[in-house]
Amino acid sequence: MSKAAEIDIVSVSKVYGMTTAVEAISLKIPAGTYCCLLGPSGCGKTSTLRMIAGHESISSGDVRLGNTVVTDLPPAKRGTAMMFQSYALFPHLDLVDNVAFSLKMKGVDKEQRRAKALDMLKLMQMEAYATRRPAQLSGGQQQRVALARALITDPEALLLDEPLSALDPFLKIRMRAELKKLQTSLGITFVHVTHSQEEAMALADLIVVMNDGRIEQAAPPREVFERPATAFVARFMGDHNVISGRVTCERDGMVVFDVNGGGSLAACGRGQEAGASIDIAIRTDHVRIGEPPSPGLGFTGIVSNIEYRGATVKLSITGAGIDDFTVIIDDSDFFARPVALGDAVPLAWDSEDAIVLGRIHS
Repeated sequence: MSKAAEIDIVSVSKVYGMTTAVEAISLKIPAGTYCCLLGPSGCGKTSTLRMIAGHESISSGDVRLGNTVVTDLPPAKRGTAMMFQSYALFPHLDLVDNVAFSLKMKGVDKEQRRAKALDMLKLMQMEAYATRRPAQLSGGQQQRVALARALITDPEALLLDEPLSALDPFLKIRMRAELKKLQTSLGITFVHVTHSQEEAMALADLIVVMNDGRIEQAAPPREVFERPATAFVARFMGDHNVISGRVTCERDGMVVFDVNGGGSLAACGRGQEAGASIDIAIRTDHVRIGEPPSPGLGFTGIVSNIEYRGATVKLSITGAGIDDFTVIIDDSDFFARPVALGDAVPLAWDSEDAIVLGRIHS
């Protein structure tokens, strides 16, 4: 296998007519990293992947793979391989010829390319199916063949466009583990587009959260989970409550702010001007119920929904100026002191669990 390459995206934009799909993004993906581009539909993640691959032209900026600027190179000359969402296998060819196709295009002789294709099928534990056609395979098997075909060229980076979206939930989880194992054993750079937070958390060394053609945060999964950079990241990852308001003052290393139509809350942070807008995040699983809060570190709300989830219970709470606040508590804690719909409950959290979020400026 060839060595892994660092991918350096430098002020890259993609404009379609009047629409900017990707806006001046810069990102370094270290060699040998499993990177997930994560975000909702239309956020620019697939356009970014296709620009790295060379399947989409770059409106401005550069992409560098290792020491080579690949911005104007055709896909076959980049040292990348792409695995498409549809797998795009040839229905009339058996698996060996499907996997060997790119080597055939490069003029590698039949015996050599078939031997290498069989090696790749072996790597994917698919050699027993070598003479079958794609229609005779399950979704997970087709995916393995598509992976073998992408990897046969010894790429320095493998680019995957929502590779698990067509699979059923159980197979998704199994293939996730296989992708991670494969990336670790090959040691090459993987760039994987997904809209699933769970998939990105399970696979990535580096999560790049995109929104509206921009990067909101690029960090390891734990950092994205524990310290979301912006309100969008906190909401999209789904593990934080976001509360907005206006700063009134700073006190003892805390920012105090008024919630629109509600009370006054506080969060860890400095350097906020009085009157400025502020967003804060509070982890859903770090909120305590039934305990009177310290000043600024909680409120009393009404229980609007209760969902039993096995190991945990999810409570939805509404309060003054706070429409939708989520609390996740252990099932044992909930059933020891249950609450009912319509109950008024005090909520409390620690000061370090309320963090001030940044904003992406236009």
